[in-house]
Amino acid sequence: MKKLFALMLALAMVLTMVSLASAEETGKVYYLNFKPEADQAWQALAAQYTQQTGVEVKVLTAASGTYKQTLTSELDKGAAAPTLFQIGNAEGVVTWKDYTLPLDGTELLAEMTTEDFNLKNADGATVAAGYCYEAYGIITNKALLAKAGYSVADIKDFASLKAVADDIHARAAELGFDAFTSAGLDGSSSWRFSGHLTNMPLFYEFRDDGITEQPATVKGSYLDAYKNIWDLYITDSAADVKKLSGYTGADAEKDFYDGKAVFFQNGTWEYESLIGYGMNPDDLAMLPIYCGVEGEENAALCAGTENCWAVNAKASEADQKATLDFLKWVVTSDEGTQMMAKEFGPIPFKAAKASTNVFFNDSTALLSEGKYVVTWAFNFTPDSDNWRAGIVSALEQYSAGAADWGEIEYAFVEGWATCYANTH
Repeated sequence: MKKLFALMLALAMVLTMVSLASAEETGKVYYLNFKPEADQAWQALAAQYTQQTGVEVKVLTAASGTYKQTLTSELDKGAAAPTLFQIGNAEGVVTWKDYTLPLDGTELLAEMTTEDFNLKNADGATVAAGYCYEAYGIITNKALLAKAGYSVADIKDFASLKAVADDIHARAAELGFDAFTSAGLDGSSSWRFSGHLTNMPLFYEFRDDGITEQPATVKGSYLDAYKNIWDLYITDSAADVKKLSGYTGADAEKDFYDGKAVFFQNGTWEYESLIGYGMNPDDLAMLPIYCGVEGEENAALCAGTENCWAVNAKASEADQKATLDFLKWVVTSDEGTQMMAKEFGPIPFKAAKASTNVFFNDSTALLSEGKYVVTWAFNFTPDSDNWRAGIVSALEQYSAGAADWGEIEYAFVEGWATCYANTH
């Protein structure tokens, strides 16, 4: 009898252990969300997933501008730390290297249509998956372009862009509109040129030199191309080149939707605003930023992201699995892909829903033609605020005729080395 009792006790203990293990194996998901504007959407989606699967999904959204501080604090919580978080650039890969699970071989990556937006560590492992992307280029008013006697098909490289813009600028009084909106260097606008436009010389230099992580120095190999496009922006525009620091982003936007300029450098995020101002979607298009680089007729838009999912390498295996299962559901289910399309536009996954954003569709069309993506090389910028400030100051002086192009070259090359040294 004692033997039977002992056997039953041992069996009960085994079943308890199995039950506990099974509960542990279920795992849970804790997502530290980066975008406050998407908080409600993520909360609703998490609730749907929990209702369907029974898996706990917690979403915490960091307040705007506080993500890094919040992530630092939350990752210190051990077993209670986020299982899923975001990395925005190469610098983040280095900062959070101890917390990033390699994602190669996962079902999540198998669902992706491109790896161009993913981030890799120094060993070449994919540690963050770019789950959505934005694109920027030269937004074009096709109706005004047609009034000037041209179409987007006439613009295929820098030479053709310049020819069209020069002609429109020369006939501005007759046409009632100019070629480009103001290249404002006010803080609300300067990021378009100190960040987004500097991507052009950075991208081509890094492409040629095989740069895949933040370099200590840059050479400025393509600064002549940067000069080409900047000179075109400030020459073929009604804006006063001596007062560019006084022009805002809102000024450029208003000039465009008021029909005072054909071209406006900005991104996919601008679409809803322009439609809200009453512009006809059929009149809008986005062209690549052409700047005179050989082969650029094969370029697509400048596309990239600061929204990349990383899975916490220090989370339990059960929580890692639960997190990866949740992400697969997000990018394959109707519920997930509908939310992603609404909140983030197109996503680089096989089951992605179509977008209503004309600029995203232009991007997709260029990629479908086999054009190469001009990826966001500016994500490698060290101490980006200070580096960009140096670029803006030099652009102001050069544009006003108070300095030569050498000031931009110095700010670009020497400024990079200084900023890198200061942050390392």
